[in-house]
Amino acid sequence: MNISSTTHPSTITTRRQFLKTSATATATAATLSSLDIARFAHAAGSDIIRVGMIGCGGRNSGAAVQALTADSGARLVAMCDIFMDRVHAKRAAIRQQRPDQVQVIDGHCFAGFDGYKDVIDCSDVVLIANAAKFHPHHAMAAIQAGKHVFVEKPHGIDPAGLKQMQAACDLAKQKKLCVVSGLQSRTHPGIAETIQRIHDGAIGDIVSMEENFLRAPYNVIPRKPGLSELEWQCSTQYHFTWLSGDDVVQSLVHNLDRSTWVMKGQAPVKCHGLAGRSSMVEPIYGNVFDHHSVVYEYANGVRLYAFCRTTNFCYDETSSVILGTKGRASLLACRIWGEKTWRWEGKADPYQIEHDRLFGAIRSGNPINNGDYMVRSTMVTVMGQLSCYTGQEITWDRINQSEFYYPPKPEDCRDGMEPPVKPGPDGTYAVYAPGKTKLI
Repeated sequence: MNISSTTHPSTITTRRQFLKTSATATATAATLSSLDIARFAHAAGSDIIRVGMIGCGGRNSGAAVQALTADSGARLVAMCDIFMDRVHAKRAAIRQQRPDQVQVIDGHCFAGFDGYKDVIDCSDVVLIANAAKFHPHHAMAAIQAGKHVFVEKPHGIDPAGLKQMQAACDLAKQKKLCVVSGLQSRTHPGIAETIQRIHDGAIGDIVSMEENFLRAPYNVIPRKPGLSELEWQCSTQYHFTWLSGDDVVQSLVHNLDRSTWVMKGQAPVKCHGLAGRSSMVEPIYGNVFDHHSVVYEYANGVRLYAFCRTTNFCYDETSSVILGTKGRASLLACRIWGEKTWRWEGKADPYQIEHDRLFGAIRSGNPINNGDYMVRSTMVTVMGQLSCYTGQEITWDRINQSEFYYPPKPEDCRDGMEPPVKPGPDGTYAVYAPGKTKLI
């Protein structure tokens, strides 16, 4: 029986269908309908919630549409990216879907490394989905300015960044601001019910877990003529470690967040990784690895086997499989086999639910803060990635004590600067060498 499938086709639905089937969302909708909207005035004394985008790639464009769908009073008012042409293109695309809610004038289209500052100034809610290196820095800046934040995964790419993200989440609690994570498995009711059943003993004691994210390379694009080396690297940021953190951090963060959830927030005590670069070696693939495997061990002896690969013409699989003494579960298929065989048959769009909950929390004055799991789960990925790069076993204590970061610091990045990695004479980029590389 195949238990490696992705989310069951029946689990995707519209927001309206979700509101009919989810008790949580129904309660939220009822709460919103009874609120005195004047109590939650935002821009210019109205009920408008001003939304700004930091990053204009595909993920943040989707997040913007979901934010506008979640709240009829939301207005997209500011956007920034490294590239102005991308800002204009995404503004036009989002306007096609939500024409009455896109109010981004030309003067609120910003480009360059410092554009985030202008977006924060214009907004009540900031959507952050740019190069992951900058997620902690930009989240902290928004929260310091008193703005609510939606921030995509991963929530940092190194220990120093994740400590800043934790500080930002702690500050948001003090300021009573929302911080909502893009780890959307947490808002999928089918996954939530599957994990609750595991916690209730449906598959007995957990023996091991297997996580897979095997697919072709991220978003490979040709280098456009006229781009500087810095602009080129920023245009294809998934392929450069200093911007993206590489694939354990970028891709397996969803998987490892689900495993951490299954383990009730318990972090692994140690891990060892094996990884490298075998076939995706041309300059267009930057300096990231094309395959990773990490074995995590927990204090109770449970082992987690995690795999990701970004290689063409190979077997692909996306799965989260939990093995227990009385059965097994597929989290993405929302199924359990064994003594208590079960399958979730509902429908949901977890990406939309994230924003429904965020804007519901803003309107109700009851802030959401996902900091309790978003930093922990991302640190598990960083632990595994650095083990892969160095070839060394890394413990949870060691990674949390580390101050390592991929230079330069986010706040030191400037337009026109020299990038920290450069191509060699043959145009390729040097990669880390396990057994020789020392990072922490």
